[in-house]
Amino acid sequence: MQKWPIGVFTSIDAGLGVHLDVVEELKVPTVQIHAPHKETRNQAAADEFLAKCKAAGVEVTAVFGGFEGESYASIAETARTVGLVPEATRRERVQEMKEISDFAKMLGCDVVALHIGFVTEDKQSSDYQNLVEVTRDLLDHVAANGQRLHLETGQETADHLLEFIQDVGRNNLFINFDPANMILYGTGDPIEALKKVGHLVKSVHCKDGKWAPEAERGTGWGQEVALGEGDVGMETYLRTLKEVGYDGPLTIEREIPQDRERQKADVGSAVKLLEELRAKVV
Repeated sequence: MQKWPIGVFTSIDAGLGVHLDVVEELKVPTVQIHAPHKETRNQAAADEFLAKCKAAGVEVTAVFGGFEGESYASIAETARTVGLVPEATRRERVQEMKEISDFAKMLGCDVVALHIGFVTEDKQSSDYQNLVEVTRDLLDHVAANGQRLHLETGQETADHLLEFIQDVGRNNLFINFDPANMILYGTGDPIEALKKVGHLVKSVHCKDGKWAPEAERGTGWGQEVALGEGDVGMETYLRTLKEVGYDGPLTIEREIPQDRERQKADVGSAVKLLEELRAKVV
């Protein structure tokens, strides 16, 4: 496979990402998938999806976990509900991620990923220490399946994310870098962040966004926009990926499932833009 194959975020049944027929129509060779609901995380569903991927000439490069009860309605709601951070659901979500890892193995995929949530900066707290322990437990399960776990960027600064990964201390924990999330959450300049964490980046999203007004950064959302229309600077992004030595898939994520036609059009435009930039930068 060539350097920087184009990818798209898609789903088996959970409603996120573009449909697989769009991936096939656009002739995109790789996909990350949102893990299916529990009742369809089985070998039959895996075999059926793999058959569709084979027919479309598509490789699955990562399986993303997501959980019931998560809400991205606001940054505050995201902090309260997303990932492994909420203590009330932490144990059951770790167990679900283990099951998602098992499903990824059925797909022959060696990467699982998730938003871990807003990790507290109080490293001495019992909350932080417990999160480190359950993450280690999950990583040991993932390792037994011959896999890596990728944490998606956005909810922590680059420095805090590096501290957490160091404290967890497992050699199969890496980063899925999403530049737009740094802007949307107001957690740091994406290019500078990528330079800091680049040695751990093993998968990426190609997504764009515009900063919230300066007074609202960190408390109010930025705006996701079509690739090339935001503040990331996609040519600079690709040049920085080259600089840090990343050569894996460029996975397009466009989160407007309520407008499928626009989503399809924006993904098509993103494919064209990335192909042009790849030819220029590589």
